[in-house]
Amino acid sequence: MFISIIVTVRNEEKRIGNLLDSLMVQDGPFDVVIVDAYSEDETCAIVKEYSEHHADIHLHMKGGTRGVGRNYGVMKAKGDVVAFVDGDCIANPNWLREIRATFKEDEVDVVAGKTIMLGFAPFAELDRVELTKSGFDVTFPSCNLAYRRELFNSIRGFDPQFMTAEDIDLNFRAVSTGGIITYRKDAIIYAMARDTFMGFFKQAFWNGFGRKQLTLKHGRLWARYSFREMIKGKINTWAMIRLFFGMIGYMVCKVHDKREMFRLSDQELVEQLAEERAGPDGGDEAGPQTS
Repeated sequence: MFISIIVTVRNEEKRIGNLLDSLMVQDGPFDVVIVDAYSEDETCAIVKEYSEHHADIHLHMKGGTRGVGRNYGVMKAKGDVVAFVDGDCIANPNWLREIRATFKEDEVDVVAGKTIMLGFAPFAELDRVELTKSGFDVTFPSCNLAYRRELFNSIRGFDPQFMTAEDIDLNFRAVSTGGIITYRKDAIIYAMARDTFMGFFKQAFWNGFGRKQLTLKHGRLWARYSFREMIKGKINTWAMIRLFFGMIGYMVCKVHDKREMFRLSDQELVEQLAEERAGPDGGDEAGPQTS
């Protein structure tokens, strides 16, 4: 099974080398498609130097949101499976082996690995707020996510309008068509938490912005979640600070973005694909799987 690894980057000169070193020891066959959003540092020079020694590394230039870059990367890829990872991450040596094994062993469409956050502990230890759809967690991040290319293309990939949460939107649509997400705990990616207070505040702001973008496109996704349950057992100073900046981002998006800005035709497409997948008898709704 050939896997294409898609990486979108911008100004990652400090960490892109660590990622590429970790990818070059993965089990093949695979290639690495790096889409640079016009970095202003030495990121491209570093990638080009690696590509001179590794023919499976390919560099492309494309501006825009992460969704734009990832969609472009998939267009340039040749794998039957596309695996997404971020430029500031490090892959466990067995990462691709575990992803490949899951696709071979199970009838799954999406594999989500285990992401271990590194860095400043108060930031790294904060949990994400999960959202479920049809029994599946759709908040698995795209720094450790692999899709069958056929499914990815059928749902038209990432919605380029999203600033963040484009991975949640993608997973939500995949599950809505009847797709199956399997969590593989041994497919490990090490991701870096923000290393400055300002970086942490900005990340929280844009996460909140992205959550509102999700509700603009899909409706009140969190309507059945109580605030108390969402923060149960997770209340500390940094969690409340993250929530504060996230709410600011949420409100800014509420004023700035409009529903018609998104690919609303995705909903009609998803319904059509779900009907085709279910067949004449309707089919049975699958539940979450763990490997």
